[in-house]
Amino acid sequence: MRGDPEAFPGQTRDHAEHGPRGIGKRSSTTIEASEAKAQRTVSNLSTELRKHQKFRSRFLSSARDLIVYVPPGYASNSQECFPVLYMQDGQNLFDPATSFIPGVYWNMGETAGRLIGEGSIRPLIIVGIYNGKQRIREYTPTPDKKLGGGGADRYARAVLEDIKPFIESEYRTLEGPANTGLGGSSLGALFTMYLGLRAANVFGRLAVLSPSVWWNQRAIVNFVARSRLGERPRIWLDTGTQEAANTVDHARLLRGALINQGWQLDRDLHYEEIEGGQHNETAWAQRVGPCLQFLFPATESAA
Repeated sequence: MRGDPEAFPGQTRDHAEHGPRGIGKRSSTTIEASEAKAQRTVSNLSTELRKHQKFRSRFLSSARDLIVYVPPGYASNSQECFPVLYMQDGQNLFDPATSFIPGVYWNMGETAGRLIGEGSIRPLIIVGIYNGKQRIREYTPTPDKKLGGGGADRYARAVLEDIKPFIESEYRTLEGPANTGLGGSSLGALFTMYLGLRAANVFGRLAVLSPSVWWNQRAIVNFVARSRLGERPRIWLDTGTQEAANTVDHARLLRGALINQGWQLDRDLHYEEIEGGQHNETAWAQRVGPCLQFLFPATESAA
């Protein structure tokens, strides 16, 4: 089930783990991003990434690479534990060489490092889960008559029962929903909303960027409206005004369903329509900083 850990090469392409948790289980080698050709140093903070290649889950038909960002000072302080954010489409987050459009990526490591250095967010671990050839199927909760899909429950088990336990065994992580986030964009955001509400006792922070609300006649809106929630995660929800014809209207429907379920704007729900925002990695790179600040503010201590 475990992936083969090795140094983050910065040159690969893929289009398509006694005391605090994880101490003493650092099986992966590391390379500073400032030393890798495809990475760069921002604000004098190096981005340390660890890659676990060909991770095998019992619930997925193909192996996945996991790319893990650890915060500045992770190696030097062996007793400190950190919150974790699990992100979909992991190849688009940290490395311009592996992104869907080569050279265009989220700059997530550089942004997180800068915000941590400024004292704007809590130091955190970010796990990028690469997608596979069955991305549409795995990220969609319900089947669409024309497009198929509907395999999100099985992918959710991979995240909950294989990937998350692996990360917790390899890294020093904090427990509890206040210290555990889930995120993604587009279909990855659709999956995030679905699993985030299904497992609200696990994921207390949701990054929902440009969600594909349109999928299967906006089934996610009905799912939110019907959900019986014991807990409400903190949610960042956004959309751009230049994504698609009905994108803003759909995002507003989702926002309304959340408010009807008890979420309160600017308390546990941040909603934003980005003027001119498009549906691509460049647009999401511009939003990831404010998103992290809302979900993991530095003023918030570990629960």
